[in-house]
Amino acid sequence: MEEIMGNIPRPEHPFPQFVREDWVNLNGTWDFELDLNNSGLERGFGKRTDFKDKILVPFCPESELSGVGYTDFIAAVWYHRTVTISAEQLQGKVYLHFGAVDYDCRVFVNGTEAGRHKGGYVSFALEISALLKEGENHLVVCAQDDTRSPMQPIGKQSDRFYSHDCSYTRTTGIWQTVWMEFTPAAHICSVQYYPNVAEGSVTIKAVVEGEGIFSAAASYEGTACGSASARTDSGNVIVTIPLSEIHLWEAGAGRLYDLQLSFGDDKVSSYFGLREVKLDGYRFLINGKSVFQRLILDQGFYPDGIYTAPSDEALVNDIRLSMAAGFNGARLHQKVFEPRFLYHCDRLGYLAWGEMANWGFDHSSYSGYEAFIPEWIQSIERDFNHPAIVGWCPFNETWDFEGRRQIDSLLALTWKITKQYDTTRPCIDTSGNYHVVTDIFDVHDYEQDPEAFAATYEPFKNGTGVFHDRLGDRQQYKEGQAMFVSEYGGIKWAPGSTDEKAWGYGNGPRTEEEYISRYKGLTDALLDNPRMFGFCYTQLTDVEQEQNGIYYYDRTPKIDVNIFKEINSRKAAIED
Repeated sequence: MEEIMGNIPRPEHPFPQFVREDWVNLNGTWDFELDLNNSGLERGFGKRTDFKDKILVPFCPESELSGVGYTDFIAAVWYHRTVTISAEQLQGKVYLHFGAVDYDCRVFVNGTEAGRHKGGYVSFALEISALLKEGENHLVVCAQDDTRSPMQPIGKQSDRFYSHDCSYTRTTGIWQTVWMEFTPAAHICSVQYYPNVAEGSVTIKAVVEGEGIFSAAASYEGTACGSASARTDSGNVIVTIPLSEIHLWEAGAGRLYDLQLSFGDDKVSSYFGLREVKLDGYRFLINGKSVFQRLILDQGFYPDGIYTAPSDEALVNDIRLSMAAGFNGARLHQKVFEPRFLYHCDRLGYLAWGEMANWGFDHSSYSGYEAFIPEWIQSIERDFNHPAIVGWCPFNETWDFEGRRQIDSLLALTWKITKQYDTTRPCIDTSGNYHVVTDIFDVHDYEQDPEAFAATYEPFKNGTGVFHDRLGDRQQYKEGQAMFVSEYGGIKWAPGSTDEKAWGYGNGPRTEEEYISRYKGLTDALLDNPRMFGFCYTQLTDVEQEQNGIYYYDRTPKIDVNIFKEINSRKAAIED
């Protein structure tokens, strides 16, 4: 199989906030086999090294870029490759990292099971030193996937043979970078950053393995800005760095400080942004300033890679396409996006809402939360340090499941767990419906008539009453609570399309002029509302048969994007 440009695909470091020099990217051609009957574990595939096909990792087998392109349901898949380990690398710890594997993953090293991870969206690592030997070693990965299971969050992956409506091609197995990392015996395990804008400082909480002195040094564009260190014998350490220069992270200006972390012989490169978010009545404050959030709904799908961007440049391009149309951020929808994407959000000053892929999941079953809550916590842990993330949203539209309502207490528990882990950001319990306990009351409204749309929020705008909520029997707005329309528009605009499955919200406009007029009318109603802190338009690009993007699926514009930019960019009523 020919690898991209003669090199391994996606060669960049997958986790820019935690970089060690001693790492090896394992993307590229792996041996591969479909296990459609899910019998490989019984047949001892974990000890095999002779799988009959090939696949290009990190692309899923459903994708064109993988070289497989099998789009029917896949019960299980198997991967194999060899790695060469030196005696020097075995002196410390060896970690095998996976950016994401969908869904139930088992890893075998030289025929012995090294570990298991459930969850298709978050990163995990296994410490495999004891299973390795000097010279050639065999890695085997199994991923079992049941997209039709109500106990497995699937997001926008279709539970039917064909893609349909707003559900798209499935992803099975490895879909993010695989890499190995070599550390000293005493090393840094994890860090959390707590910026303090008022004090001009950053506090670092670190978990380490071993005893010694933990040190952190901050710089900005090459200029040293402060350092701190402390000894720890307990595995936990906290230091605070007073910053000699103050550079605030803002929407449109990702002013990032570099960090150099050390613990004994372990060295880690990282970064942070000096920014704080806060709710103040109806206003959403970033560093004490009311900022209107002009968000776009981003599904994170690609025509050739499905869940996986074909290149790092493709990740950056999606952000730049959004900003070119006048948006300052995105709801990262029904998918935990990869850390490289969040890194680019951080450096470009692009606001992001972190969300879990809860669709396909049974919210009416207590047993289902065993699958949901651990993965959600892992996503918060992984992405906590990204300044671009301004809020969390574990659930989206918790519709009834086979006639059964959601378990309210479990949504409330998920909200509480989120807030206990992260007190620095607001959390929306379930976007759109049905709210139980939430910091922000958001709604989804796909009304296509701008006049009717504006009339819905007129009482809220004028302070004469609460907007009419179509779901009032299941959720109630609390007076004075911050609110925004976190999905609207979704205007179907597919000029020249003959696709009978083409899908969008409501009746599509007949002309480009009607399309622009509708977009402007809907958007103006939200910008002019002094109690509305933001909006989120559906969506950035078409995805397969869903044709309501600002851009086509191939990322080319449908109309001049400057038209959107002019409409979106004018000052909102609530902005400072």
